[in-house]
Amino acid sequence: MSPVQLWFERALLPEGWARQVRFRFDGGSAPAVEAGVAKDPADEVHAFAVPGLGNLHSHAFQRAMAGLTEVAGPSGDNFWSWREAMYRFAGRIAPEDLEAIAAQAYVEMLESGFTRVGEFHYLHRAPDGGAYADPAEMSARIAAAASATGIGLTLLPVFYAHSGFGRTAPGTAQRRFVQSLDEYVALMMRCREHLEPLPDAVLGIAPHSLRAVTPEELAAVVAMADAAWPIHIHAAEQAREVADSIAWSGARPVQWLLDHAAVDARWCVVHATHLVADELLRLAATGAVVGLASTTEADLGDGTFAARKWLDAGGAYGVGTDSNTIVDPFAELRQLEWSQRIAQGARNVLCDGDDPVGQSLWGGAAKGGSRAAARSAGAIAVGARADLVVLDADDPALSGLSAEAWVDAAVFGPCRRPVRDVMVAGSWVVRDGRHPREGELNARYRGAMRRLGVA
Repeated sequence: MSPVQLWFERALLPEGWARQVRFRFDGGSAPAVEAGVAKDPADEVHAFAVPGLGNLHSHAFQRAMAGLTEVAGPSGDNFWSWREAMYRFAGRIAPEDLEAIAAQAYVEMLESGFTRVGEFHYLHRAPDGGAYADPAEMSARIAAAASATGIGLTLLPVFYAHSGFGRTAPGTAQRRFVQSLDEYVALMMRCREHLEPLPDAVLGIAPHSLRAVTPEELAAVVAMADAAWPIHIHAAEQAREVADSIAWSGARPVQWLLDHAAVDARWCVVHATHLVADELLRLAATGAVVGLASTTEADLGDGTFAARKWLDAGGAYGVGTDSNTIVDPFAELRQLEWSQRIAQGARNVLCDGDDPVGQSLWGGAAKGGSRAAARSAGAIAVGARADLVVLDADDPALSGLSAEAWVDAAVFGPCRRPVRDVMVAGSWVVRDGRHPREGELNARYRGAMRRLGVA
């Protein structure tokens, strides 16, 4: 591609807000970044830019369930009753449906400021539990959706073998998820092939959770990972999960992982909601990223992560949209901070030093999301991927404010569409708030919803 030269009135660099910033690059990364320089006729001029954010935890197919589980059952509802509804919905999704749903979700992610998605993908088999001719048929549809939209993809094929701790046999509703170790090897080989045409795609591994794998299977799956692959796992999302883990092993889920799994900086522990103090300190010391999905955790009644204690222990974090009931990084960060305010009875809990809380949250999530995705993004800096978000200077919630307050206003103010332009790996994928294929891909999504009997 031809060299690109952008100029920003203000840009959020690793050291903070800078004025008159030129961002020059040839290709998807290794930009030159200069601050305090005058505009040049060759510059494409913009107002304010922030680093693109990685969405480190998504189940794309669940985007089509938004609004379908909000009726109370006769005995009350929680994560486990929601999960049964999700299983029923997942059982109906054909490959073409998954591709259409994922593409819709990815357009929404890009338009809201996410530049990469970590797709925690476990819908592998046909609806009857049989194998597709291509064991990675459904993963290929995820790759196709990423290709169609231009979002960066970290594909995390899930290994899922059991319905509960102690080798509990999977239920009929889980038949689309379950694989043997040999099947998982074949799946990963095909996934690697499907990702080859995608620029800058990443493959990782994802043992679903300790309840879904045995210790032997976990060790085997982790051993499959190349040294640079990320490793993602659900852990300690639910209080019942913690109790079941203690009944099975005498240890809490994260405690068991720390004692037996050689957790390190390649790992992303998703949710980690229910940690005790020792687990929190030990996990932070490994360099692992905690993957927080605050809107989903609130929607499912999961509980509140001890985020301030995690930051004080030096822990890294990123955010994800998980069930995709809400697809909006600003909403994720707002809910993360608000959950802490409710729990602690205080304001501006997650500030980083003297930085405002919104800016602190965006910077922390950008760095952690980049690490969890195994990609050198997360900052507007030399050597990083050219992933960035241009905020909309014409949004009334931002107008009249200094640059230093823009991210805070976008997170906590009455913005609805605070993003104007989005760049992924040096290519514009959103202009003036819209993805160029938005209409076409939305029509495909509506067709999938009709096939599923939803629309």
